[in-house]
Amino acid sequence: MTRVRWGVLSTAGIAQKALLPAFARADHAEVLAIASGSDVRKAEAVAEKFNIPNTYDSYEKLLEDPNIDAVYIPLPNHLHKEWVMEAAKKGKHILCEKPASINADDVLEMKKVCEEHGVLFMEAFMYHFHPQHERVKEIIDSGEIGNVQLMRAAFSFYLAEKDNNIRMSSEKGGGSIYDIGCYAIHSIRNILRDEPEKVSVQGTVDPAYNVETDAVGCLEFSNGVRAVFDSSFNMTFRSEYEVVGTKGRIIVPRAYRPDNHGGDGLVIVKKANEERTETLNNDQYRMEVEHLSQAILEGKKELYHDLENTINNMRVIDACYESIKLGEAVSLKW
Repeated sequence: MTRVRWGVLSTAGIAQKALLPAFARADHAEVLAIASGSDVRKAEAVAEKFNIPNTYDSYEKLLEDPNIDAVYIPLPNHLHKEWVMEAAKKGKHILCEKPASINADDVLEMKKVCEEHGVLFMEAFMYHFHPQHERVKEIIDSGEIGNVQLMRAAFSFYLAEKDNNIRMSSEKGGGSIYDIGCYAIHSIRNILRDEPEKVSVQGTVDPAYNVETDAVGCLEFSNGVRAVFDSSFNMTFRSEYEVVGTKGRIIVPRAYRPDNHGGDGLVIVKKANEERTETLNNDQYRMEVEHLSQAILEGKKELYHDLENTINNMRVIDACYESIKLGEAVSLKW
């Protein structure tokens, strides 16, 4: 086998806008089937658009297809656990949209089932596969900006139409932290290569939908470094982070969506009277698909973005929501 044969559970917008085109660009992957759980005509329309040979009117039927090696799951957050576990029981490897589920306990259950059935699971944090972030870590390690003191990360966009938007459904895992704040939290952990000991978050909960539309949080680490993140459905588009050291700072203005700029990520280094910009290009969605597909083909068990990373990120997200609920800081033990 030289290509992994993929199936897609749902005709979700993210699948059509980002992942199905990425599968088409990938060297070691092909999509053989797509399923709709509500209307097979939706699956047929998407299949025609993306030249997918097989359609199913239920997720169960797709999972029974012996020609499918792996599945991509872009379902609503609250359905991730159920269908990840069903896919694992059928021996399908899994790429699941972020967040992996709506709490860390769910992900631990998912991990157990995936391990029992010998399948790979990867959470679809596509930004993680762009080389600009490894470059940031290289600059930090070189000592160029001195000792890191602070990191700030932000992801926001203006959500004009909130009615009937899944992001605003408390029952389906809506909220700005689940949707976009998870990127900011993930990047903080990734760049600092550490886990926070304390989390303090303030959130603005929309009374009509009972989900937080805005959040501002502070993460405290054992070495004294602090990180601040914010996520919002009520602000202009931002997708950025900044690392501040004793001698300079690094700004990454296209942190999570360099694909909006043809794949060009920017790493800006600022010191006293000196500034430079480095441009790094990559196809992060394609690299995400390629990485998991290659691991499946080679029988690898270790992934660049593994389940332990997913579980730890989910634990921090859990703490963020607990802090909002309690109105006070929450400590984490690792």
